[in-house]
Amino acid sequence: MLNLTWLEGDMPFPPVTHALTEPPGLLAAGGDLSISRLRAAYSQGIFPWYSQDEPPLWWSPDPRMVLKCDDLHVSRSLRKRLRQIARAQAAGDLSLVVTTDTAFGSVIRSCARSAIGDQPGTWITQEMQLAYEAWHLVGQAHSIETWLNGELVGGLYGVCMGRMFFGESMFSFASDASKIAFVHLVAFLKQRGVTWIDCQMKTEHLASLGARVVPRSDFIQHVQTSIQQPSLVWHPGFLDQQGGLHAHSTDL
Repeated sequence: MLNLTWLEGDMPFPPVTHALTEPPGLLAAGGDLSISRLRAAYSQGIFPWYSQDEPPLWWSPDPRMVLKCDDLHVSRSLRKRLRQIARAQAAGDLSLVVTTDTAFGSVIRSCARSAIGDQPGTWITQEMQLAYEAWHLVGQAHSIETWLNGELVGGLYGVCMGRMFFGESMFSFASDASKIAFVHLVAFLKQRGVTWIDCQMKTEHLASLGARVVPRSDFIQHVQTSIQQPSLVWHPGFLDQQGGLHAHSTDL
């Protein structure tokens, strides 16, 4: 039986094959959320997930939930909604727009509020929020925002390394708002050669969008190849449904 590794200082992560089967995928505890530690984790198929009163817990589940961008499933009702948005934008009515990297802090805090639900706490702790906001400032953590009449109503955030995107969390305060953000993200990534999105844990919501599980070994092999590719050119702006990124305006 493998023992859980306790991380101290710059101690490296153990091999992901040392992850526990119960709870599934738990690999290590301790360490910090420095950018260097987070980069090392993601490059090895590991991510942090823990509650407020716990030390950092590091996970690498097997199998792994991913969305292959070509497999994105858009329901009939969501397709109809996207067509309505496209027509409104073509007519110059920008009451609903999707942007990227214009409100990272608001997105991660909204994800934290959404994750609480009926629970006493959230895994997106203040420590996690500060860590990913710092990562955003150096250009590897990104947000997608859905705005309705100037109000942030949905979105998601994640990490992009090379040609690999690691999804973290999403929120929705209006019908389909997070799905609209996700569809725009997939189009943006596909146009730039990103083929897989890491979804971490299996959920029915992600499965409804086309995400599926793959063996951890396949996932890590894909990550190690993808992160060696050139980084995406990513800056604040408006996203269109074809994956285009346009100059940002403060007029939402």
